[in-house]
Amino acid sequence: MKNSQSESYAAAGVDITAGYRAVELMKAHIARTMTSGVCSDIGGFGGLFELDTKGMERPVLVSGTDGVGTKLKLAFLLDKHDTIGIDCVAMCVNDVICSGAKPLFFLDYIACGKNFPEKIAAIVSGVAEGCVQSGAALIGGETAEMPGFYPIDEYDLAGFAVGIVDKPKILKPDTMEEGDIIIAIPSSGVHSNGFSLVRKVFGIGEKDITSPVAELGGKSVGETLLTPTKIYVKPILSLLEKVTVRSISHITGGGFYENIPRSLPKGFGAKIEKSALRILPIFDLIAKTGNIPERDMFNTFNMGVGMSVIVKKEDADLAVKTLHECGEDAYIMGEIVKSDEGVIFC
Repeated sequence: MKNSQSESYAAAGVDITAGYRAVELMKAHIARTMTSGVCSDIGGFGGLFELDTKGMERPVLVSGTDGVGTKLKLAFLLDKHDTIGIDCVAMCVNDVICSGAKPLFFLDYIACGKNFPEKIAAIVSGVAEGCVQSGAALIGGETAEMPGFYPIDEYDLAGFAVGIVDKPKILKPDTMEEGDIIIAIPSSGVHSNGFSLVRKVFGIGEKDITSPVAELGGKSVGETLLTPTKIYVKPILSLLEKVTVRSISHITGGGFYENIPRSLPKGFGAKIEKSALRILPIFDLIAKTGNIPERDMFNTFNMGVGMSVIVKKEDADLAVKTLHECGEDAYIMGEIVKSDEGVIFC
C-alpha cells in the first residue's frame, strides 16, 4: 500500500493512509479471535470461513445484526472507546444464541468523521474482546471515513454475526407447558438499549456524569452506564448440553413486555414474581431521577435481567446450578401460565 496515496482525496477530508495504519494496529487484536474455521486474512474482499458440520444432521445458519445505538454518546463524552465494541458483539451474538446456535464469526462496520487510527484500533480491541468472550472469529469489517456526514470526533458502530445449529436442536417454544420455570440471568447494567431516555434523564452532554454517586456504590453515572453488555454465549451453550431448554429471550429494547413474549407460544404467558427480581441500583436511580412509571421502566430496560431461559419444572434446579458453575448468578423469577397477556407481574 506504499504507493496508495491521494493528495486530492486527503484535501477532501479522507486520508486513506490512516486507514492502512488503523488496519495494522487492529491486527494484534484480531489475531486473538482466530478459530480453526478461518480461511482468510484481514484485508481481502471477503472473510472466508470453513464450516465444520461433523455430527450434524441438518446444519442451519443463524444470523444477527445490530449496532450500539446512542450509548456511543457516552463513549464520545468520556473519551473511552475500548469497551463499546463488546456491546456491538453482544447485541448480535446474544440474539443468535436464542435459537440455540453457536456463533461462528463476526464482521464489524465503523463509520467516522475522521479516521484516527489509534481510536479505531481501540474500538476494534473491544470488538475483538467480545468475539473472544463469545468464541466467534472476527473475520472482516469496514472502516468508512465520511467527512461532512459525521462530526470529526464521532463514529457509528454496527456488526453482523453468523452462528450454526443442527436443525433438530433449534429451540422449540411450541413444546412449552404450563408450570415451566422462567430463569433470570442477570445483566451487567443498562446494556445497550434505552439510552435516548437515559441521556434525557441524566442530561448527558449538559450535566456532570463523572462524579461518584452513593447509590451506585461510589461509581459515577458515566462509568456505570458505559459498563459493557454481558455476553451469554458460553453459559448458554453449557446449559444446552445439560437440560432441555424450551426458549430463550434476550432482554433488549422493549424490556420485559416486548421481549419475553417473543419466546412464548400463543396462549401462554410469563408470570413474573416481582419480589424475586434483583433490580440493579442504576435502574432505581433512572426511575427516581426521571420520575418514570414502573411500567415504562419494564417496557424500556432489562431491569437487571439480561436474558431469560425457560425450562421444564423438573430441570429448574439443575439449570440454575449449571449457570452458577459458569459464573452466572442465575435465579428463578417466575413460571409459565395459560394466558394471552404476555407478561404478568405478581
